[in-house]
Amino acid sequence: MTTIVVVRKGDTAVIAADSLTTFGSTRLAPAYDRHPQKIVAYKDSFIGIAGSAAHQLVMENLLARAPELDFHGKSAIYESFRKLHPMLKDEAFLNPKEEDDDPYESSQMTVMIANPAGIFAVYSMREVFEFDRFWAIGSGRDFALGAMYTVYAKGKSAGAIAETGVQAGAEFDTGTSLPLALHEVRLANP
Repeated sequence: MTTIVVVRKGDTAVIAADSLTTFGSTRLAPAYDRHPQKIVAYKDSFIGIAGSAAHQLVMENLLARAPELDFHGKSAIYESFRKLHPMLKDEAFLNPKEEDDDPYESSQMTVMIANPAGIFAVYSMREVFEFDRFWAIGSGRDFALGAMYTVYAKGKSAGAIAETGVQAGAEFDTGTSLPLALHEVRLANP
């Protein structure tokens, strides 16, 4: 449960996330969590992770010791997650099974990425999408998408649009809470 957004506007890309962790119906508010951040830095990329609370620590650990990874573009992101998947299974004991008729093993997480190459999402079967304006994941995504759609054309900055999205998630989604964390990068090719 979370709200994580990415926004691209002008020469800027932004990723923002709320700071609430939930365990079923129990809420771990940021005031009680010494590490409420949901965005991991890897070189010049910022990576936000939705799904199990365990994903955050697992990804931080794997990224710190993974082979050289590249998150610049759809093909590079796919290849990096293809390399990470066996590590998730073999070293972090990921259960890759979702549905019996799934065509591929699942990585069990949804990820947003912002870096100088753009804004991207990676879904559980390593599907990679690149976005031109904005996107959101997590339980508050619908609220965030609606709010960002409403303000995007009004000329606000990428950061202001991202804040609006996460704030809408926090206002209406029970799995999202402020404060938010926001990271901004300059795009290599705006």
